[in-house]
Parts: sequence; structure tokens; C-alpha cells
Amino acid sequence: MTRTRARRYGNGNMEVCVDSVQSALNAAEGGALRLELCANLMEGGTTPTTGMLKIIKSVVATPVFSIIRPRGGDFLYDDHEFAVMQENVKALKEAGSDGFVFGILCKDGSVDRKRCSNLLDLARPMPSTFHRAFDMCNDSVASLEMIIELGFQRVLTSGQDASALDGSPLIAKLIEQAKGRITIMPAGGISSSNLGRILSTTGAKEFHCSARSTVSSQMIYQQKNVFMGAALRPPEFFTKMCAVANCKELVSVFEKYLH
Repeated sequence: MTRTRARRYGNGNMEVCVDSVQSALNAAEGGALRLELCANLMEGGTTPTTGMLKIIKSVVATPVFSIIRPRGGDFLYDDHEFAVMQENVKALKEAGSDGFVFGILCKDGSVDRKRCSNLLDLARPMPSTFHRAFDMCNDSVASLEMIIELGFQRVLTSGQDASALDGSPLIAKLIEQAKGRITIMPAGGISSSNLGRILSTTGAKEFHCSARSTVSSQMIYQQKNVFMGAALRPPEFFTKMCAVANCKELVSVFEKYLH
């Protein structure tokens, strides 16, 4: 059963990153107006499957933007990885993605104009967000101008710092630099306890969060001596999932700020 799209918040927006159908349902119920669909949030998000996108689109009315990131790590890609990104844009666009989230850098930390332009062309007419690759750019001012020139609609950023709260001074400067030409969307470590400070410090009208909490496995039998992951492995019988309550707390703070 398709859920009703969440209410509007004036000219504001809460985007929630999700990596499962249940997280998408919870985010929509909690008040998200846009979803960023990822796999592997433990690595900061990689490209989701078309199957995941299709099922989420069938159960929520909230717009879903798909991240295009072939692996974790840096944002410098070889020819094969870029070819994978191109094919993933085509496949996810055909599967119904409402927009895309990606970013590609050159070795020197500048925005890769040619490759970003290519993916933007493939994504159109769907909108695209330049993701937190921006936080690894060598020059925030020049990079923002390049991203605007290329035709991205948003930039996702922690202000080139450990969290959006820490990076609030730069985020505020970026919003001033943008002058409405592009949306600057704070992201990174955002919670109901710090959202108000981030919004008031930066003047942002949109923000990105995960609103996750830990959920225990439903498995009765739990084998404790076997692990599916490598050295930095997540626990086998706990998962992180977007929580309705967390979203609603964020919405409450957001609405107070907007009014």
C-alpha cells in the first residue's frame, strides 16, 4: 500500500538517507520529503540495486534520489568504475529514480568537470545533487562555482569538517556565496539535539540526516563465532535503521526554526 507523501515545510526540506525498505517507510512516516537511497551506509553509501529502488517506489510516494558511487573510499575513479557509474545512472533512471546523488574528483582534489557533466547529461531531466565528495575538494569556493556552472541542484556538505555542526561556519559562507543559485544542504552527524544550532548558524533551509537507531535481529538462533565482514565489521545481530521517532524529533526542531 502506497503511503501519502509527507507534508510540506514551507520552503524547507528534510532529506533522509536510507538503505532498506523499512527505513524508507519509517522516514516517510516520520516526515521526510526526500529520500537518498544507498547501499552500504557503513561506507558512507554506495549505489543501491534497481530491485531496492523499485520496491521502495512501490510503497512510498516520497521522491527517491539514488546515490551513484561504485565503492567506498575516495572519489577518484578509474575508467571501469566510471563505466559502472554510467550504466547505473541509466538503469536506475529507467527503474524510476526521481534524482541522483554523485560526485567525482580529480587527483588534485578539484571537481572532475568532464565526468560530472557526462553523468548529469545521462541523469537529465532528473535533478542531481553533488554529494560529500565536496568535503574532499581542495578549494571550496572554486569547487562550488564549478558545481553551479555544471548544473547541479544541490550540494551535500559537512562544511569540510567532521560534522555539520563543526563545519557550520563554512556552510554559512557557502550559502552566502551561492546566493540562491544552488541549495546548500548540511549533512553529517545531524540530530535533534544539534539541528537547531546548525540551522540558526548557517541559515540552511534543507538538511540531510539518517535518523537511525539500532535494531536487534529477530533471529532466535545466533551463531556468535562467525562473521560476514572484514576487520572493521558491523555486529551480525544488530542493524541500523531509520527510526520514525527520530525523524519526528528532527521535524519538530525544523518546524520551530522555520517559524
